[in-house]
Amino acid sequence: MRRKSFESAVNRFYYGAFYAARALLATKGLDASKHSGVISLFHQHFVKSGLFDKEIARALSRSFERRIDSDYGDFLVVNGSEALQVQKEVEQFISACRSFYRQQAK
Repeated sequence: MRRKSFESAVNRFYYGAFYAARALLATKGLDASKHSGVISLFHQHFVKSGLFDKEIARALSRSFERRIDSDYGDFLVVNGSEALQVQKEVEQFISACRSFYRQQAK
């Protein structure tokens, strides 16, 4: 896989987490026009309230930062192990979002 592929993968992983967070926010009638707003609302309404695990939720912020770095950083090189770490964290985040949603839907 080429370097740009790793950077693109980090971008896609972040968007998976972003849309999972937006889906949970929608269950409370919430949304934001900016990525930072979605992250802030998610932490305010799900993490600080104790509804969502703090460590797992960090994947949303970390993947956002990595996406910004990989998309706009002039000299950043994303390697395969970094991309896999972002993937692992985001998969856990999305899985936790799914579980949370299913529990709330009962």
